[in-house]
Formats: sequence, C-alpha cells, structure tokens
Amino acid sequence: MLAPVIEKEQINQYHFPHNEVLTSEESRAQRLAMLYKAQTLGNLEKHKVSIAFETLEGVRAVNTTVWAVLDDYVLLKCGTVVPIHAIREVEV
Repeated sequence: MLAPVIEKEQINQYHFPHNEVLTSEESRAQRLAMLYKAQTLGNLEKHKVSIAFETLEGVRAVNTTVWAVLDDYVLLKCGTVVPIHAIREVEV
C-alpha cells in the first residue's frame, strides 16, 4: 500500500467519491470478503488492518480495527465510517 497513512480520527476531514472505485465484480467480491475477515479479526482479537480508500483529495490509508461491515459502510474503531465503494484495498 503506497497511499499516505492518516489517523482514523482524520477520516472525517476527507470527501469520498460517489462512484465505485473498483471496476470488476471479482475485485468487489474479494474486497467484501476481506472486510468480513477484518471484522472477525477485529472483534475477536482486536487485530488492526490496513485499508486504502479513495477520497476526492487522493488515495489515503488507515491502520485500524474494523468493528462492523454494514450494507454500504464500514464502521471503524472510534465510530468513524468509510463507504465500501471508496475502499480500494484491505490488508489483513
């Protein structure tokens, strides 16, 4: 992941695109599977993951614990949300 790493508390300062950032159905399915894996690790072991996401200001990354995967958003530790369609990569 080559994106600048920010603190999870800074995420709310960024603006997310409205469109899906991944082009293939396969990559979107893989992203969702990795998010569910990150959620399980976060809830059971408090394991942090790296998430790279697209913003209107450029790609950013965060190292954090995933608390929940919702229909359209990921809930991170400290109550911050990131739209799933903006997430480019998840590293467990």
